[in-house]
Amino acid sequence: MPSTSRASRFFEQADQREYAFCQAINRVAGVPSVLGYFRLVSRLGDGWFWYALILALPFLAPPPGPALALLMALTGLSCTLTYKLLKRWLIRERPFISFPTINCGTPPLDRYSFPSGHTLHAVCFQTMLFVAVPALALAILPFTLSVAASRVVLGLHYPTDVAAGALIGGLIGFAASHYLLADMQRLVAG
Repeated sequence: MPSTSRASRFFEQADQREYAFCQAINRVAGVPSVLGYFRLVSRLGDGWFWYALILALPFLAPPPGPALALLMALTGLSCTLTYKLLKRWLIRERPFISFPTINCGTPPLDRYSFPSGHTLHAVCFQTMLFVAVPALALAILPFTLSVAASRVVLGLHYPTDVAAGALIGGLIGFAASHYLLADMQRLVAG
């Protein structure tokens, strides 16, 4: 419990520092078209976009596609486990809960804020795509950036939640890509 109370004190201070920035970004959700766009991105970022991409990869990128699809599915499971454990251990309330002046643009999938699971998955998959299929990764990059932005715009996360999710996701994606690269090298050599 000492680490949880230490984390709570840290997050309380960080929340106060990030509040004004969160509130300013959240105001753009007052524009109906902006709110609609980020709600859609958030919903697709719940997994639907990534599930469709994983299913399409064998057809979109034939040489590495099947192995990449399988690895992304398995890595996605490890991402889910990672962010759920961190959220339960660190317990940071979402901005709209801590600060009633921040509007919740869409219902969250779970209770706590740190780290952003949507961003963690998006950056993980983006990293894996950059390693295996760079052209496809470039085409998907605007979606990944929109997912990250949606978390703060919709009042669901603080910027540090998004940054932590991006860092963790990037590290997991990079580590998983190591296995993919080794598999691709075996295919080329054999």
